[in-house]
Amino acid sequence: MVSTIEKINKQEFQNDLLNWFKEEQRDLPWRKDQDPYKVWVSEIMLQQTRVDTVIPYFNRFIEKFPTIEALADADEESVLKAWEGLGYYSRVRNLQAAVREVKENYNSKVPNTPEEIRLLKGVGPYTAGAILSIAYGVPEPAVDGNVMRVFSRILTIWDDIAKASSRKVFEQAVRELISHDNPSYFNQALMELGALICTPTSPACLLCPVREHCLAFEEGVQNELPVKTKKKSMKHIELIAAVLKDQEGKYLIHKRPSEGLLANLWEFPNVEKSQLVKPKDVLHDFLKKDFRVDIQLEKETLTTIPHVFSHLTWNIDVYSGKILGQVEQKEDLKLVTKEELTQYAFPVSHQKMWKAYQEMVRA
Repeated sequence: MVSTIEKINKQEFQNDLLNWFKEEQRDLPWRKDQDPYKVWVSEIMLQQTRVDTVIPYFNRFIEKFPTIEALADADEESVLKAWEGLGYYSRVRNLQAAVREVKENYNSKVPNTPEEIRLLKGVGPYTAGAILSIAYGVPEPAVDGNVMRVFSRILTIWDDIAKASSRKVFEQAVRELISHDNPSYFNQALMELGALICTPTSPACLLCPVREHCLAFEEGVQNELPVKTKKKSMKHIELIAAVLKDQEGKYLIHKRPSEGLLANLWEFPNVEKSQLVKPKDVLHDFLKKDFRVDIQLEKETLTTIPHVFSHLTWNIDVYSGKILGQVEQKEDLKLVTKEELTQYAFPVSHQKMWKAYQEMVRA
């Protein structure tokens, strides 16, 4: 047990936190009811993504897939298209796989026990705790970065939150303090507090509803917590890509592999640059060798697009050009019209390429 927890008046802490949340909580679409499926979708979307960004995606996704059955029965292409732009696409693939498990094994009802729900693909301790507490009122901890930051300050926990082993410390602390009368509001209040008040830098301590319980505030060390080691330096990759059109006005698109980064998304042909060969020659040789496609590129780049992932950055020089001769279409290589293009799910970087190309054509 965290030794400093004994200094907290548990009942007063819960009351102050819950009363603040009842008054100040944001009006978010997934809070309108406690439907386990909607809570689940929202929590998966909110991983690595800001609330303001998630709201319109959530509304569209639930409109398109309003039930467990609707998402379970949908084809992957339409699901990826609905997720297009949110990134971290493995999230939605795992979500659909898990939803299919729920339909098959649990009669389309999201499990309400920690043991069962954690067996679902992509459902880790945080997501399980969020669904169980918010939708079912089970007093399970839901510990993410926000909650670890809040509790590191309230209880002056100096464990490095970047280490996986630290999560157990925070989960135990939440178990000690969680409201058994209203675990739903308790966990949501901690998340809300971390998002609005107890922010990573310059926490708004004077506005904090649990300031009087906060040991870091009392000791004046709130800006030193949480302890978090820095990530490794980012990897940088230089790419060349092209929007290519054939004589019939169709565009060449390629499907990424089913495993790895941006799996199964569609993209315009692209390849990593070489230090030994001119970029345009690299792309020309790549298309000739891998797809037996001859191309002719324009002299000047159309645009350069930087794109940042959590662990690497792409810098993409984009050209436009035309296809010479025929293309042997396959499952992962297609020629599509401008109208058909909108039906395929593309990474954000390739959506930007298409936008730049259309602006060039209109100019």
